[in-house]
Amino acid sequence: MTVCKEAMAKWCRMILEAEPGEKSLTLEDCVNAIPKLDDLSDVPSGTPVLIRGDVDAKPGATIGEGDIRLRSMKETIEFGREKGWIQIIFGHIGRQPEGSLDKVRDRLTKILNCEIPLIEDWLDPETTTVTDEVVQAIRSAKPGTVIMLQNTRKYDIERALWKATAESLPTMIDSLTKLANEVAEKIAKVYVHEAFSAGNRDASSVVIPAAMERVAFGKYIAEQFSDHLAECLKAQLVVFSGLKIDKLDSLEAMINRGKIKHVITAGSVAMSLKKAAANLDGKEFDLGMSEDPANAGKSFYIPLERIEQAKKMLVKGKNEGVEFVMPVDFVLEDGSVSEVVGPGRQQFDVGPKSREHFAAKVGAFIEEQTATGCQGVVFDNGVFGMFEDPRFEAGTKSFTEQLKRMTDAGVKVYVGGGEGGKAVEKYGQPDWITYCFTAGGTVLKTLGGKTIPYLMALKMAAER
Repeated sequence: MTVCKEAMAKWCRMILEAEPGEKSLTLEDCVNAIPKLDDLSDVPSGTPVLIRGDVDAKPGATIGEGDIRLRSMKETIEFGREKGWIQIIFGHIGRQPEGSLDKVRDRLTKILNCEIPLIEDWLDPETTTVTDEVVQAIRSAKPGTVIMLQNTRKYDIERALWKATAESLPTMIDSLTKLANEVAEKIAKVYVHEAFSAGNRDASSVVIPAAMERVAFGKYIAEQFSDHLAECLKAQLVVFSGLKIDKLDSLEAMINRGKIKHVITAGSVAMSLKKAAANLDGKEFDLGMSEDPANAGKSFYIPLERIEQAKKMLVKGKNEGVEFVMPVDFVLEDGSVSEVVGPGRQQFDVGPKSREHFAAKVGAFIEEQTATGCQGVVFDNGVFGMFEDPRFEAGTKSFTEQLKRMTDAGVKVYVGGGEGGKAVEKYGQPDWITYCFTAGGTVLKTLGGKTIPYLMALKMAAER
């Protein structure tokens, strides 16, 4: 299906949420409108099908190490192989153009037990033209073949919409239109999205669907949105931690949805809230190295504007009945425990009093859910300190046991993936939680009420 420049311009304005008069879409709006993989059961054998894959992985030595995203794609790809489709997998690896999918291809070859050719140069960046090598590979492929295209981000056009605005958009419409039409004409007209973590405005996720005749969710991603994320949206308690202070934005957006009533915090998020709470009470709380301007630009630095943001969150939370639970003591860089941080010092974990404090709050939450007859829902995101170092693992290890405690009490516990998932693997068992996501960023955006760009694109493509 050819897409014209005018249609592409409107399409991209929708993706940028810059189209006048258009209302914001809910998760339910998008998910209900997007076909599922079974809806493509009538696609004939030998049909080329594009698979936007979750290939941003770092495979370890053996299957099961660093390849959970690749394994999440298996059911979808096997479905296509059984149907005899010629599946062309594409996607990115990391953020840098020079990244290669060679190791990903090798691991997927083992997971699927089939040969997967990797086509290095599949697009001419000067003319935005799909290369003859791709066309020939598809034409000569037998039904059931799986092909992979090299890192989509090696081409500038893949990243064109990352920082685009309504004003800058007209300068890129010609090339984006050409890309979508070239892919539809020379690669495939059927598109399956199986990249749960693809939250950026990559052209492969949000532009190419504009020229597709049919689109659908893969098996894994459909389950994520229809089941696990839909349930996670009901969370009354969130556990938020980590080194990066920008998580404060995600927490604020989640609280603004109005469902969350309890927040247990650690890491930089807790540090900003601790200082904000002290300031609101007319007191001081020295964050040590985390507020020293000499460390500006470092990942653990907390600028003044973040303290002001935290103050607003605390005031709003107090007015709306949101409880913020913060650490009461810390394990500092030398392993000592203190109720303060202080100049030149840095916290690397929560202390023993904090662990007891958090456990008591978990107990109160369980009692609250039992008393009201509700099934509690918890979202756990992040770890409490530098848990990779045994000196600073006690907080994370202790709270992993609290996840089990809540699960045993009938609470649904969802973990955001990333380091939180690693902590559950290290200190717990799979049945200690309800579910662990493979893409924390996508989960945070969804729980914060943001529209995921690829959901919007798939909805528009399905309804066209």
